[in-house]
Amino acid sequence: MGDTFIRHIALLGFEKRFIPSQHYVYMFLVKWHDLSEKVVYRRFTEIYEFHKMLKEMFPIEAGDINPENRIIPHLPAPRWFDGQRAAESRQGTLTEYYNTLMGLPVKISRCPQLLDFFRVRPDDLKLPTDSQVKKPETYLVPKDGKSSVTDITGPIILQTYRAIADFEKTSSSQMALATGDVVDVVEKSESGWWFCQTKTKRGWVPASYLEPLDSPDEAEDPEPNYEGEPYVTIKAYTAEMEDEMSLQEGEAIEVIHKLLDGWWVVRKDDITGYFPSMYLQKSGQDAAQAHRQIKSRGAPPRRSSIRNAHSIHQRSRKRLSQDTYRRNSVRFLQQRRGQARPGPRSPGSPRGEQPATQPAKPQPAVPPRPSADLILHRCSESTKRKLASSV
Repeated sequence: MGDTFIRHIALLGFEKRFIPSQHYVYMFLVKWHDLSEKVVYRRFTEIYEFHKMLKEMFPIEAGDINPENRIIPHLPAPRWFDGQRAAESRQGTLTEYYNTLMGLPVKISRCPQLLDFFRVRPDDLKLPTDSQVKKPETYLVPKDGKSSVTDITGPIILQTYRAIADFEKTSSSQMALATGDVVDVVEKSESGWWFCQTKTKRGWVPASYLEPLDSPDEAEDPEPNYEGEPYVTIKAYTAEMEDEMSLQEGEAIEVIHKLLDGWWVVRKDDITGYFPSMYLQKSGQDAAQAHRQIKSRGAPPRRSSIRNAHSIHQRSRKRLSQDTYRRNSVRFLQQRRGQARPGPRSPGSPRGEQPATQPAKPQPAVPPRPSADLILHRCSESTKRKLASSV
C-alpha cells in the first residue's frame, strides 16, 4: 500500500455559525490518494496557526534565512474582528494559498502536519440539530472560482430533496440512502453525482435518486442547444437501452442537451442518444482528473433503471424522446447548411458557378438640338422679342 497523501484541496465556501457564539468556518473538499473525498471545516485562526507552524518547520522555504529562497506562500494574519465581508474576501486568498501549497516539494505538501490538519475530525461530522434556534448560513464559492465581496449577497439556502428509492453506496465517498430520506444538496456536479448532507452524514449521491420536495424538477434542466458543443469521449460505452448511444474512446461528438442527472444527449452526424457525461471531455482539456472521477464513482444510474421508485408527485418529470431530439436536430442542421450555401443560381448555370452579371439598363437617347427656325416658331412671344433685340 502506498503512502498517504492529499491530491487536491478545494474551497467550497464558508458557513456563518451562531453556537456557541457567532463565528465563521471555511468548508474544504479534501481529495485523498485513495480517491476518497472528505469535507472538513476549519476556522481561519486555525489555518493561520497551521501556516505559522509550517514556516517554523521549514525556515529556508519560508524565507526566514534568505527571502529570495521563499516558496511557502504568504497568508495575511487574522484581523482583530473578522466579519462576514472579511470571510468573503478571504476566499480567493485561501484558494490561491492551497493551490500553491499543494504544488510545493513533497517534503512540504505531504508532511504529516499537513495531513493531520485536514483529516476528518469529530466536529466535522456534527451537523446542526433541530433544537438549534438559528441554524448556520452557508455561502458557496462561485462556479468560476472567482470570489469577491459582491459575489455573495446573502446566505445560500441549500435545496432540499427526497430519495425516491434505496441507494447502496459502493465507495467511501458516497452516501447510502433509504426511500424517503431528506437531504440538503451542497453541490450539483455535471457528472450527475450530487454532494449531499443529512443530519448525520455527508457524501455523493446520484441525482437520479432524488426529487425536490416542492414540485417536479423538469424545469431545472436547461433547454436543449441544437447548435451543439464539441466534446471528445474519454471512455468507451456500449448502449444498454434503445435511446442510448454506443461510442468508442476518442470519438468527437456534439452535446445538445446537458441534463442534471449526468446523462447528456449527444449527436454524432444526424444520430442522437443518451451518453454518460463523465465519459466526455472538452477538446484540449486534461482528462486525468475526469479519469480519477470515473475510477472513484463511475457513471450514475439513469432514473429509468431504478426499481421500486416511489415519487410523492403525481406529475412525473417530462423528458423529450429521442425522436424529438433527432427531428429538431435534423431541422436545425438543415437550416444551418442552408444558410451556408451561396445565393440562388439561374436554372441553366452549372453547379457552383456564380450567376452572370446582368447587363446595365440602356440609357435614353439624347434628342438632336432643334434648328433655329423651329425654336423661333415654337417659342413664346417674349422669347421672340428678346431674340430680336439681341440681333
